[in-house]
Amino acid sequence: MSETLSPAPVSLRERPGHLRRAGYRWAAWRAGFGPVPRGFTSRPEPRLVGSDARGRQLMAGNLLFAGVLVQMRDGLPWTLAAPSDAFEDELHGFEWLDHLAAVADGSGRPMAQAWLAGWLGRYATGKGPGWVPDLVGRRQIRWISHALFLMSGQDPRETRAFYAALGRQAEFLARRWQTTSHGLPRFEALTGLIYSSCSLIGVAHHLKPALKALAQECAREIDGSGGIVTRNPEELLHVFTLLTWTAAVLAEAGKTADPAVDTAIMRIAPTLRSLRHADGGLARFHGGGRGQAGRLDHALAQSGVRPATVSGLAMGYGRLSAGRVSVVIDGAPPMMGAQAFNSHASTLAFELTSGRHPVIVNCGSGAGFGADWRRAGRATPSHSTLSIDGYSSARLGPRSAAHGIVKQALLEGPETAEVQESDSGGARAMAFSHDGYRRTHGLIHLRSLSLEADGRLLRGEDGLAAITGTDRDTLDRVMARLPMEGIPYTVRFHLHPDVEAETDLGGAAVSLTLRGGEVWVFRHGGEASLSVEKSVYLESGRLKPRATKQIVLSSRVTEYGSAVSWSLAKPADAPRAPRPALTQETL
Repeated sequence: MSETLSPAPVSLRERPGHLRRAGYRWAAWRAGFGPVPRGFTSRPEPRLVGSDARGRQLMAGNLLFAGVLVQMRDGLPWTLAAPSDAFEDELHGFEWLDHLAAVADGSGRPMAQAWLAGWLGRYATGKGPGWVPDLVGRRQIRWISHALFLMSGQDPRETRAFYAALGRQAEFLARRWQTTSHGLPRFEALTGLIYSSCSLIGVAHHLKPALKALAQECAREIDGSGGIVTRNPEELLHVFTLLTWTAAVLAEAGKTADPAVDTAIMRIAPTLRSLRHADGGLARFHGGGRGQAGRLDHALAQSGVRPATVSGLAMGYGRLSAGRVSVVIDGAPPMMGAQAFNSHASTLAFELTSGRHPVIVNCGSGAGFGADWRRAGRATPSHSTLSIDGYSSARLGPRSAAHGIVKQALLEGPETAEVQESDSGGARAMAFSHDGYRRTHGLIHLRSLSLEADGRLLRGEDGLAAITGTDRDTLDRVMARLPMEGIPYTVRFHLHPDVEAETDLGGAAVSLTLRGGEVWVFRHGGEASLSVEKSVYLESGRLKPRATKQIVLSSRVTEYGSAVSWSLAKPADAPRAPRPALTQETL
């Protein structure tokens, strides 16, 4: 028996159609006639350390996958009706093995072995939803990494069934990795095949073609600056993690990777460091979250790539950092077009973290809370940037549903975004612009940010301007149709839920108190009206959105240009907080 405690989220992973799923079942059945591994040539150590607490939650019957909590009172999870496709993917991907293996006294092993035996009994011949190349690759990595944990104390019959399933999955990956999507899904499938080839006796003949394919995928998907086309920082971290795992398992097996793989690792590492906030979490843009705690630092340390300074933008993101403060800015157009159903209209949005505390954030991806939250999270007002009332800087296309996914492409966004960097007067500054409102209003969004060298003062200015004669003609036509004078716009600063906001100085400022007592003060230049309004923080793994607040500056465009200025500063008499412990960012 089970009880679902939250609504089912929308899956972001494209589901195979009926014919392709039938082809996968046929391929999995045929793969069973391949050779059965006779043992391990080597057993890679688990690359990620799970959570003892999450492991004990699983043992208590609390299954939290893809933001949905299911209470399983008895039996096996394979008997449950999965509340969502995303929940089902996490269950069949076996990433939960990390957590059961992390239970300190080893008491998670019986459950892990029971769940594995249940899966083998139901799905090992190719039945069920788990036979998709990227999921098989994900599962194969966990099974091989935790083989000793899973096989300890098993009888010979169970061991033979485990080896047979490992061999079937390896053959399936060799036959079907080409059918999965480019990008992260293909990296997962190929990494699983490389793990199999390096670790299982009798599977080594798949290594050479798998390495060649991985090198081709790196060359195709990783650009010269270490970025990916989706511009999703967390997705980039997943790809980077898989590549570092591949390099490690090859080294343990005495093999060498194609130079394209090593080049991709060297390119991605400095980009991820630029997208890393002062507290170790990733900037949350384009559907990505902060990343599993410690995963980014661990991956950077494992890569062995020395820290390097990125000049200009990193995957389209600018960075200002000083003292204990980091600011990450989305300084490039989003991915657009039919495949851009995860992109956000977030151009020129920024996040700010002070020490271990996020302060200014974006609302995040609402995908785990249903289609409406997902749509809202992608709109410009859900980001800490300027938006014209009723418009986003890029337009969401009509909804379409296919294979269980509700998709909305991102269309008609900024065609160009520009950035200039400068250092003056003890501060580092970046000036940005984008033309996402040129088509609709004839206006360019201009944003400048300047961070003092001690990290205690961030100055900003946001404006809209009609630059060319054509822009002004467009703006004149828009203004003529308005029932009221001017075009209303707002500049939003979404606050992390742990930040307490209180209006101060008769409404001219907002005091922000962080957890631990650190205080920042937000002020503006008087060109706009200031308010503190409700907001939400959309965090993956949570059962529901978290309530928070946002600072809003409201103004109107009445001429060919309008601008508002603002600042975020620590009070002059505020004590300087102690420096945080050494992190991988400094390594």
